[in-house]
Amino acid sequence: MALRITVAPSKVVLQNFLICVILFYAVYYAVLGMGCMTLKVYELDVLAPFDFKTNPSWLNTNYKVLLVSTEVTYFVCGFLFVLVVEEWVWDYAISVTILHVAITSTGSGLILMICGGQTLAYCLFKDNFIYPDLEEF
Repeated sequence: MALRITVAPSKVVLQNFLICVILFYAVYYAVLGMGCMTLKVYELDVLAPFDFKTNPSWLNTNYKVLLVSTEVTYFVCGFLFVLVVEEWVWDYAISVTILHVAITSTGSGLILMICGGQTLAYCLFKDNFIYPDLEEF
C-alpha cells in the first residue's frame, strides 16, 4: 500500500499563493485601520507591516496597534485561507509567513535578485532546463 499524494499544477499553486498573499495584506491593512481608529493613532504609514523601528513597549500605542494587527491578521487569515486553498492551509500559511519575513528582514532586493536571476536562467536555458521529477519523490 503506497501513499499517494496528488500535486496541484504549478499555475494553480502559484495563483492560490498570490491570492493568499493579497488576502493577508488586505486583512492586515483593514485591521490596522480599525486599530488606528480605535486607539487614535494617526501617524502610521503605509509600510506599517514592515516597520521594525517602532520601540517595542506596552506604553507605545503604535507598537500595540502593530502587534494586535499582526496577531489578528494571522488568526483571521487562518479561516479565510480555507476558502481559497481548502485543505492545504498550513502550507500556504507557512509560505505567506516566510515571504513576509523575507520581505521584512532582507528587503525586496533578495526577492528581486532570485526572481530576476531565475527568470533569466529559464529564458536562456529553457531547452535544457532541469525540472524536478516529482513522480519518484
